[in-house]
Amino acid sequence: MDLRLLPQLQLKVTPKQIAANYILQLSSLELQDVINQELEENPALDLEEVQVCPLCGNPLTGRVCLTCFGAGQAGAAEQYSDSEPLEGTSLMARDEEEGDEFDPIVRAEAEQTLAEYLSWNVRVLLPTRLHIMAEYLIGNLNDNGYLEDSLEDAAKACQVSLEDAQQVLEVIQSIEPWGLGARDIQECLLIQMEHLAEAGVEVPPHARTIVAEHFRELGEHKFGDVAQALRISRDEVQSAWDYIKGNLNPYPAQAFAAGPDGTSIGGRQVTLRPDVIIVKNERNDFEVEVIESRRFSLKVNPVYRQLVGQIQAARTAKVDAPTMDDREKQHIREYVTRAKFFIDNINQRRQTMARITQVIVQCQHDFLEKGIQNLRPLTRAEVGERIGMHESTVSRATAGKYVLLPAGQVVPFSLFFTASLGTKDVIKNIIDAEDRAHPYSDQEIVERLRNDHGIILARRTVAKYREELQILPARLRKRA
Repeated sequence: MDLRLLPQLQLKVTPKQIAANYILQLSSLELQDVINQELEENPALDLEEVQVCPLCGNPLTGRVCLTCFGAGQAGAAEQYSDSEPLEGTSLMARDEEEGDEFDPIVRAEAEQTLAEYLSWNVRVLLPTRLHIMAEYLIGNLNDNGYLEDSLEDAAKACQVSLEDAQQVLEVIQSIEPWGLGARDIQECLLIQMEHLAEAGVEVPPHARTIVAEHFRELGEHKFGDVAQALRISRDEVQSAWDYIKGNLNPYPAQAFAAGPDGTSIGGRQVTLRPDVIIVKNERNDFEVEVIESRRFSLKVNPVYRQLVGQIQAARTAKVDAPTMDDREKQHIREYVTRAKFFIDNINQRRQTMARITQVIVQCQHDFLEKGIQNLRPLTRAEVGERIGMHESTVSRATAGKYVLLPAGQVVPFSLFFTASLGTKDVIKNIIDAEDRAHPYSDQEIVERLRNDHGIILARRTVAKYREELQILPARLRKRA
């Protein structure tokens, strides 16, 4: 038996890598919470206060962003309060707390939930005694903007008459987007057509009658039955259907809903804020910028930086630092190291997201130029291979994060990653080229995929892709 020293390689995850991966996977709002907490706990970390637009991150010279015409915050000192150093206070809150001059334009542009938007409008249109009733009805709107509770139950709960409750509901239904407060899709469409007609927009002569009396048959595409019942031609029914499909919105709350991770109707979350923006420069090239670089700038506190310099100088000269004992030196070194550590992880997150987005821009250039029809199949593994990262790192960096496109849309990163997009495009092209009088069934699409394109899919897979493309089944696509 003897003792020997043998060289051996081992893979170990350092604490810095763990912290960097944790920060990388955070969404924009979660990152702000982490930064706020670190600012409270670490006296050596400072936040450089920059007045920027809450949406696009551009510097603000006034209360309204000249880049996106969104509402900003007035005053850097107010923007970084003790409770919300990154978020700032809302315009409505400041108006109420500080008594600022009422500015309806700025307030209208401020980020609001649907509940706040409706509440602000109905308070202007209704007497004070009906405000409680209005709040009750607004609180019972679902994510589509429909009223879930019956008007009788609402009136009883608020101890008002049914006539008063009806008055409040009519006021809510008169506020754009039209259709809010409807009890179902049928009533929603009727409300929209009524307001369009009042605004002078031409509505097909039989559209309202068809929706009011033959809505079920219209949804089942039984145009012949509708035409026979109303004694009109099929073309008139088809014209009404095309108008309804092209001009009316059965989900009026979509303007305020931001998807599964966005704003809820009764919640307090604000509209989506992008993590990355893609802009087109003067040379018609796409540029990528991570918004955190505009929203905030972290740095080591100048006093702590100076004290660390004194400690290092004293160590070099082998003399004691003036008026500092060992505990104070340890405190300064510990918090300065922690601040640098945290800033490095934030910068690494920013660089990683920028590199990933640059690869996405290269791969999806046609989509950015021409629109959704030119979105190509792309996987996270392909992006990771291009930049030398693991697929899990790409997934961690893009999960729950959003991109502001040059067209002004805010979309999730997941939009760019669809491995089956090519097959979906083929299915969509097959359906677009079909005879509307004899549309293809899912089984016929399976056969055309196999015979014409060499793609083998099960019928249920075709049905799933068709639903994801929001294409109706064959019996509902049929047109006389």
